[in-house]
Amino acid sequence: MSIYKAKFSAFGSHAPAKVVNNFDLEKTMDTTDEWIRTRTGMFERHYCSEDEAASDLAIIAATNAIEASLVKYKDIDLIITGTVTGDHAFPATACIVQKKLGLKGVPAFDVSAGCSGFIYALDVAKTFVENGSAQNVLVMGVDVLTKITNWEDRGTCVLFGDGAGAAVVSRAQRNDISQIIDCLIQADGSQGDLLYQAAGGSRMPASHATVDKNLHTVYMEGNRIFKNAIRSMYSSTDELLKRNKMSAEDVDWVIPHQANLRIIEGLASKLRVPMEKVIVNIEKYGNTSSATIPLALDEATRSGKIRRGDVILLTAFGAGLTWGSLLARY
Repeated sequence: MSIYKAKFSAFGSHAPAKVVNNFDLEKTMDTTDEWIRTRTGMFERHYCSEDEAASDLAIIAATNAIEASLVKYKDIDLIITGTVTGDHAFPATACIVQKKLGLKGVPAFDVSAGCSGFIYALDVAKTFVENGSAQNVLVMGVDVLTKITNWEDRGTCVLFGDGAGAAVVSRAQRNDISQIIDCLIQADGSQGDLLYQAAGGSRMPASHATVDKNLHTVYMEGNRIFKNAIRSMYSSTDELLKRNKMSAEDVDWVIPHQANLRIIEGLASKLRVPMEKVIVNIEKYGNTSSATIPLALDEATRSGKIRRGDVILLTAFGAGLTWGSLLARY
């Protein structure tokens, strides 16, 4: 049983400086701006430089989130990062961010759930706060997918960008209007072969052969992922709303994973939510995996679109297959 309630104190985000648009991609591969726009809704995406890694983006997003909150750095007592493209296989990217923040001794670990990583990490943070184990948790979603993109696969290489987002999840006080209401995370490992990176782990360690065969890059069966994404995100949001005796009409803003505009529109249609209530920024960032939701949240709150007291619904789908949804009053 929960002892306390958790809430969002603030958000932060960061994307690398290099911007690549559809016309830039036209020059290097067999694609067009029209083809990309009509199928994905994307126009621009941000790419890391050769010497930039996940922690470089995450530390800026984390700093922006902490600075936007009333929480002091020394009061952060847990750090969780959702990522599948950390600086290294180990140590955890969360530990690298911990070092850069100077928070020695604070527990830090990564969560690997693909594009659902931020939602999964939020669920863990919520549990730690509710049971009294932590008071202020720094939660990050960061991915550098351009470092594992297969540039010979035009169906996937146009999709991905790099970015990071962060949230400070804190213990709510009795008079707080803000509260994380509920969260639901799920998975289906039987369909993991629809979206994965074949080489680089213990199953298939790096070798000349794996590099030559491009096995260290993203493989995705787009059509099947498309159908699974809409069905799974709708199922989790519907269950989450029902068990909290709420409906989509009670939600002010839906913030979905930004993987494909058609997926977002399909989900909105099934939820019977007008697109005016859906936060979309996919045209500026592309698919940044676990960073898409916190990037969108940070932009929407800083611009004043999402205000304190608004009911927000987050939902994501990713490799694993994993998915999940979170309901909160900001």
